[in-house]
Amino acid sequence: MANHPSALKRIRQSEVRRLHNRYYAKSMRNSVRKFRSLTDKKEADTMLPKLYALIDRLAKKNIIHKNKAGNLKSSITKHANSLS
Repeated sequence: MANHPSALKRIRQSEVRRLHNRYYAKSMRNSVRKFRSLTDKKEADTMLPKLYALIDRLAKKNIIHKNKAGNLKSSITKHANSLS
């Protein structure tokens, strides 16, 4: 166990950040899952920019890797384009 006050504080901070990051990553995964289940082109077109913004924001804050963000955006765009 840590003995120094600064190490104890670091443990507290990292736990709070871990839970915060986990919440936002899970929210993003649920949004992507919901988007992939869409069958309506009009609804997908309105949801796509919001999902792009969410993914970009998480990549900017290093919650997800920037390449993962690019891969996700590519796959959801392909799904949106496949809808008729």
